[in-house]
Amino acid sequence: MERNFQTAEELAAALRAGEVTSVELTDEAIARIERDDKAINAICVRDFDRARAAARDADQARARGEDRPLLGVPVTVKESYDIAGLPTTWGMPMHRDFVPAEDAVQVSRLRAAGAVVLGKTNVPLGLQDVQSFNEIYGTTNNPWDHTRTSGGSSGGSAAALAAGFGALSIGSDIGGSLRTPAHFCGVYAHKPTLGLAANRGMVPPTTPALPVDLDLAVVGPMARTARDLTLLLDVMAGPDPLTLGMAHHLALPPARHQRLGDFRVLVLDEHPFIPTGSAVRAGVNRVADALVDGGAHVERHTPLLPDLAEAATLYAQLLFSGSAARFPVEAYEQLRTRAAGLSADDRSLDAARLRGMVLSHRDWIEANDRRELHRHGWRQLFAEFDVVVCPITPTPAFPHDHNPDLLERRIDIDGVEYPYLDQLVWAGLATMPGLPATAVPAGLSPDGLPVGVQLIGPMFEDRTPLRLAELLERRIGGFQAPR
Repeated sequence: MERNFQTAEELAAALRAGEVTSVELTDEAIARIERDDKAINAICVRDFDRARAAARDADQARARGEDRPLLGVPVTVKESYDIAGLPTTWGMPMHRDFVPAEDAVQVSRLRAAGAVVLGKTNVPLGLQDVQSFNEIYGTTNNPWDHTRTSGGSSGGSAAALAAGFGALSIGSDIGGSLRTPAHFCGVYAHKPTLGLAANRGMVPPTTPALPVDLDLAVVGPMARTARDLTLLLDVMAGPDPLTLGMAHHLALPPARHQRLGDFRVLVLDEHPFIPTGSAVRAGVNRVADALVDGGAHVERHTPLLPDLAEAATLYAQLLFSGSAARFPVEAYEQLRTRAAGLSADDRSLDAARLRGMVLSHRDWIEANDRRELHRHGWRQLFAEFDVVVCPITPTPAFPHDHNPDLLERRIDIDGVEYPYLDQLVWAGLATMPGLPATAVPAGLSPDGLPVGVQLIGPMFEDRTPLRLAELLERRIGGFQAPR
C-alpha cells in the first residue's frame, strides 16, 4: 500500500526506524492533495508552508533522540477548530476573515504529540447539517461517488482520510458529526464519552475560547483503522488544564475484554421513528454474523433497553434547545407561537424539535431529569452487555441536497421518503446520554457505497467499543480505498 494510505501507527514505526522522514511524508501528502482535492474539496484551508516547517522540526527532533506519539505524522483538522493564523469561519460568510490568535486545546495537543498539520477540512454552514457545503469553501464530495455527500459536519475530515490526505483527523459530534461522515466515507471515528476530551477553542468564530462544559457536543478522533483511533484518542483525552485538569488526572479503564468470544453484544436494527434501509441492515447483519462466528454472545432483544421513542424525542428537544438558544428575540417569539399551535397529540420528531427550541429553563431541567433516568437505564443494560451495535443513519451516503430549508428536505429509504432530520435518531441514541460510540466500516452496499455501524459502549469505558472495533476489523476487514 502506498504511504498516503498507511496507518498512523505504521508511519510512526517507519519514522522511528529511519525508513522515511517527516519531510518526505509531508511532501507526499501535499502532492496528493494538490493532485486529487480539486475533485473532492476536502481541504478548505491549506497550511503547507508551516506543515513543511513542522516536518523539518520533527525530523530534527527525532535526530536528537526525541520520540512522541505522532512525531512527524501528517494530519488534518476540522475547520471549526481554532488554529492561530488560519481562518475559522464555520462556513459562515460574515466570518470569512476571522483569524484566531491561538490554537484550540486539541490542536495544541496534536502539536505537542508531534503531528504535522496539513490544513483544515470543510464543514457545513454553522456545523448544522449532515452534509458539508458552504458559500465560502463550496461542497465536499464523497470520494466514492462525487455526486453524493461526504457527510457532516466533519465531512471534510472523513473525505480527506478516505482520499489519503493525511493519516488522522480530528472532528466533533453532536448529531453524528463524527460517525455519519465515517459511515458515508468508509473510515473510522470515535465519539468519546461526554466530557472526556477538552473542547476549548472549538467555538464559533469571534466567540471567546473559554473552557466551558458543552451539553451533548464532543470532540474526537477520525482515522483509517481502529488502532489509530485509540492512538489519537489517547492524545486528545483529558480535562482542560484551566479547569478540571488543575486537580484531575485521566485514567480510562481498560477494555472489558480482549477476546472477541468474551464480548456480550446487543444488536439493534429497528427504530420506532424511521425504518432501516436494506443496505444498512445488511451491514448490521454482517457485523452480527462476524460476532457470532467469533464466539461472542449476541442478543437482538432485551427488556433493559431504554425506550427508543422516548430517547429520540428527548434528544430532539435537548439538541434543538441548544441550537435555538441564541436566536434573535423576534425569531424566538415566532417559534413560541408555532409551538403553542401544536396539537397536544402531535408526538412527531418535528414537533419535538419545535418544542425543544422554546423550552423554558424549568422544562429543560425536567428534560434533563429524564435524561438521567435514561443514563441509569443504560448503566443497568451495560451490566448485562458490553457493547450495543446499531446503525448510524438509515442509508449510505445520499446525493447532494442543498435546499436551504432542512425541514423541506427528505431522505429516501428504499424508495420511500422520510423527514430529513429524522435520520438523526440513531446518532442521538449515544449522544443524548453521553455514551461513547465508535463508527466502524461494515462493507459496501450493492451500489458500491460504504456502510458503517456504531458500537456504543458504557460511559467512560471508551476502550471497550474501541477494542471491539479492532477485533471486528481483523474479522470482516476495515478501510478500503475508494474504487
